[in-house]
Amino acid sequence: MVQPLIRKVDCVSLPVRDLDEALSFYRDRLGHELIWRTSSAVGLRLAESDSELVLHTECRPPAAELLVEAVPAAVSQFREAGGSVLSGPFDIQIGKCAVVSDPCGNQLVLLDMSKGVLRTDDQGNVIEQAV
Repeated sequence: MVQPLIRKVDCVSLPVRDLDEALSFYRDRLGHELIWRTSSAVGLRLAESDSELVLHTECRPPAAELLVEAVPAAVSQFREAGGSVLSGPFDIQIGKCAVVSDPCGNQLVLLDMSKGVLRTDDQGNVIEQAV
């Protein structure tokens, strides 16, 4: 039997025009707790889950980002199963990432945490990365 490739939904990623405006909505009005913040993105806690809501000002579409054990191996398995690779693997702050497409044309974002979790100060600002 083949082991499942996707471990969990790591985050739901949404593009926003302005981080402070988005924080005012998602944190202050909807009640999601700030976990971390960089100059171009924030991570908010999703209640009853260890998945995050990531708001970012980068030019990329909304996505459910899926955690895998290791992106290079996941990309190989995905390709062998009949999927295609649209982008990557490439480095991200916490590890590696790739954008893939299944045989039905659905785009998926695969990521791993091979570099570790982000470290933050008391206000949630990212200060360094764990090893």
